[in-house]
Amino acid sequence: MNMHTRLIAVTTTLLGLILAACTAVAPTANQPAAQEPAVAPAEKSVVNVYTDGDTNISDWYANIIVPAFEQEYPQYKVNFINARGVGEGSKAIADRALAALTTGDDPQAEVLDFDVLGNPELIEAGLWQKMDVSNIANAKDINPVSQISEFGMAYRGSQVLIAYDSSKVAEADVPTTFAELVEWIKANPGQFAYCRPDKGGSGGNFVIRAIYEVTGKDPSIFKPGTPDPALLGEFDKAWELLREIHPAIYGEGSYPAGNNPTLELLANGSVSMIAAWSDQSLQAIGNGSLPETTKLYQFSDLPMPGGYAYLAVPKNAKNLQGALDFVNFMLSQPMQVSVINDIGGFPAVQWSTLPEELQSQFTSVITSDVPSWPGGDWSAARNKGWYENVATNIKQDQ
Repeated sequence: MNMHTRLIAVTTTLLGLILAACTAVAPTANQPAAQEPAVAPAEKSVVNVYTDGDTNISDWYANIIVPAFEQEYPQYKVNFINARGVGEGSKAIADRALAALTTGDDPQAEVLDFDVLGNPELIEAGLWQKMDVSNIANAKDINPVSQISEFGMAYRGSQVLIAYDSSKVAEADVPTTFAELVEWIKANPGQFAYCRPDKGGSGGNFVIRAIYEVTGKDPSIFKPGTPDPALLGEFDKAWELLREIHPAIYGEGSYPAGNNPTLELLANGSVSMIAAWSDQSLQAIGNGSLPETTKLYQFSDLPMPGGYAYLAVPKNAKNLQGALDFVNFMLSQPMQVSVINDIGGFPAVQWSTLPEELQSQFTSVITSDVPSWPGGDWSAARNKGWYENVATNIKQDQ
């Protein structure tokens, strides 16, 4: 075989090998080309969120807050738990987190709807993460009066105010101060109601507002802990004031046993004005439980008392960043608007940061001042004094 013949043979052999190789790997009509191995999606990190609030609050979390947060932060999966009615509720979860802080275990809790000041021993034990603008950017908009601890971030509020039927009470006749309300009640016997102070916060805070009225309108003098005997002695002035209007209260001194029964008196036309929670009133107006002629207002001198709900984060939370992101999200404008529109609450941020049309809608109840009450033994003294000196026709245990 000459050189030319050999070259043709080698070339033919090489071509055959290449074609064979191509035939072995080339896809056929019934056999698709090999695919690249699929990349598994990144696993989402869990944010465990707890509340022991009423059904309206837990429904709000589950149906509005959680879906909105997961859409905004797709890297997280929220595990939402309503601990209401289970032992001590959120307190039991906080205790578990404290135990995990000692052992180094996962507390399985990132965010708790929890009043940290109500359980000071947990603060002393070092359980909670400090929160401010350095790790919660939206805290820059917070209403200063809502922030009472660096270990809890306010996210919604509620306040007692006056609700009235504008078809029965002309705007010019609406009392704008507590003193004016006292005179209005006397002049309109049977047309005002507030509930028993130990049966509902709307009545309890109405009585507290009477106490503030006779002690200089300075809520700051009431300090947590053991009540000041000198201040307790001044409660007699409040009992005298409330005794003055007792005969003119609905039913000649008939006090409903709760917030809802008081709302019902306004709804069915039995009275034309009541003391009521802001969130319950707004929700009742929204769902038609209260007539559309219902209007709300707050006193112009010293507003009625109320309070805020707080979020707390254990500093040993496994997903600490997820927890802080959740708290920050709750202070975003959309969620603060949701506080107002969906649960009838007050925003924790300053009203000026919210849409102008919303500010205009709630101008009659907007206040930057939400007087607080220390509770505990102070409330026990309030209740005892009211039953013994004002509603002497009712036993406290009824």
